[in-house]
Order: sequence, then C-alpha cells, then structure tokens
Amino acid sequence: MDTNEVMEVIDKTFINVFGQNSPYTLNEILSEFAFDVRLPQKVLDSVTGEETWASSISSAKYITQENMRKYDENKGWMIEKRNVKNLKELLDIWKITNYTTTQRIYDCINVSQSDPMYTSENVFRSTDCRKCKNIVFCDGCADSENIIASQRSGASSYGLRISDSSNCTNSYNVICSNKISNSYFIQDCNNLYECIFCSHIANKKYCIANMQFEREEYMLIKKSIIKWIFTKK
Repeated sequence: MDTNEVMEVIDKTFINVFGQNSPYTLNEILSEFAFDVRLPQKVLDSVTGEETWASSISSAKYITQENMRKYDENKGWMIEKRNVKNLKELLDIWKITNYTTTQRIYDCINVSQSDPMYTSENVFRSTDCRKCKNIVFCDGCADSENIIASQRSGASSYGLRISDSSNCTNSYNVICSNKISNSYFIQDCNNLYECIFCSHIANKKYCIANMQFEREEYMLIKKSIIKWIFTKK
C-alpha cells in the first residue's frame, strides 16, 4: 500500500468509529495508538542492501522473500560438500546460506512493510494476520476488515485498538471482550451497544462507567468524550 491508500483506510475507519476523519498523520497514528503493538521493524537486505521489514530483528543477515526466490533461481542455495574438522567450521559454513527471510507474503494483494502475512488484502506494517482486509499496524488478527492498531483479535470491522477480542464493530479501545459495537474503552464485556468506560458487564446499551443512561443524555456525553479523545496531548 502507498501512503495515500493507507490514509484512506484510516479515514474510513475513523469515520465509522468517531464520525469524522482522522486528524492525525501516519506517524502520529503509530505513536498515539499503536505504541504497544508488536510490528515489523526495518532492516537491510544483506544481499542487495535495500530496506526491508522483518518480524524478528535478532538475525545477523536478512533477505527478502522475493530476493530469496531470485537467488534460488539464479544460483541455488545448495553448496558443494566440504571437509569439516570441527563444529566451528560447520557453523561457519552454515552462515553462508543462513539468511532470515523478510516480508513473507502468502496469497496476499497490496501488502507493504509487513511480515508475515497470509491471504489478506490492503495491509500496511502488520504481522501474522490472516484473512484480513484494509488493516494498519496490526498483529495477530484474523477475519477482520478496516482495523487499526489492533492485536490478537478476530471477526471485527472498523475498529481502533481492539485487543484480545472478537466480533467488534465501530469501536475504540476494546480489551478481552466479545460482541461490542459503537463503544469506547471497554474491558471484559459481552454484547454491548453504545457503551463507554465499561467493564465486566453484558447485554447492555447506553451505559457509561457501568451506569445506565437514557439515549439522549448518553449521546450528549459521548460527544464530549469524542472531543476529549481527539484533544492533542
């Protein structure tokens, strides 16, 4: 994905979650919302010197999946048998071919700065996600669409900071919850609609801080909370 495509995904997600476009730059989204999400890091391809992205940065040498394939086609990865006197020599020989493969993309479309990624489309700087579409700064998500800065979650759409949760829509900052929609700051809850600052409750709507409100007063408070969320720190 290029930067314009990424910002389109971000704006569309923010509109569904908050009712307005994102006021943040891409770098601000990363620092404000994805600060604790495990993401691929930039490294250099040890063969070409080009920038690439890896989920693990503990290796001594890297090679992109594409360059690994090209190397295999042009030279091959097998080497001639050598006389080996000791384990150190064997390990030194192994270093010749021991590259960590980066940007591993499997059955995906329009993916950038990600590793690894499976059967997904329109992905930016994410890792270990499956069957996702339009995702940015995500880790370990599946069967989800238009999510940002989310991790270990599934079956969700239009979400920001969805963690260890499932079946969430149009929501922000949801942790360990299921069936959450149009809600913000939810933890350990189930089946909530239009709730904010709630924990350990189920089958509720129009609640704030675990207190029941009428719809009209709830919506008025929600506007103030959205304004507070977007206040620059």
